[in-house]
Amino acid sequence: MPCPRLLLFDIDGTLILTDRAGVVAFGEALQETFGHEDDLAHVDFAGATDTGIVAQLFKHHGITEGDEPRQRFHAAYVARLAHQLPRRRGRVLPGVRELLDALRARADEALPALLTGNFAEGARLKLSHFGLAEYFAFGAYADDSPDRNLLGPVALERARRHRPEGRWDDPARDLVIIGDTPKDIACARAAGASVLAVATGKFSERELCDHGADHVLPDLADTGRVLEILLPPGRG
Repeated sequence: MPCPRLLLFDIDGTLILTDRAGVVAFGEALQETFGHEDDLAHVDFAGATDTGIVAQLFKHHGITEGDEPRQRFHAAYVARLAHQLPRRRGRVLPGVRELLDALRARADEALPALLTGNFAEGARLKLSHFGLAEYFAFGAYADDSPDRNLLGPVALERARRHRPEGRWDDPARDLVIIGDTPKDIACARAAGASVLAVATGKFSERELCDHGADHVLPDLADTGRVLEILLPPGRG
């Protein structure tokens, strides 16, 4: 029997919408930690890593890089995110729960995990708030690299540790990245993986097609169709 297909899900815009809880938390953390007010309109959040966003903010405001200021900012951001999530009108996107339940029922075929630009603690807070954390055993996060394109190999290595008996030797066959931005598509290409893009974020189906996604759907609502893409018959 082949090892389960590794399905790496983005979070924001793919699984959930937080009604800008993370953006607000970044702004509040910046003011709390360093006294800078910023509406963050100059930051492109779509597909970015939190580590990369912090670097952008530090550069923009002339904040000296270093472990201590980054750790202080990280702690403030996590605290503000926990405060904001229950105060915003976020939601789980269509079909997500149904899909994750269906994948759980096919655990011999699918191993859902995360590949996200969130800090690990931010990912945990968001998914726990919406009752989705239990579906994902591990992930690759912004803590691992500021470059999203380097997270695929991290996720593969963690899959091997999570399932030592499994073999994920052929990303083109064994790995699918599910996301909503061109950066998710680029990440999949860097990992040699296939990609399912969903137009539930700021990018249209046409834009995602133009960026080279293998499959594009309006959302994850059609569970049967999504499963056909993620777990095609005859793999392996």
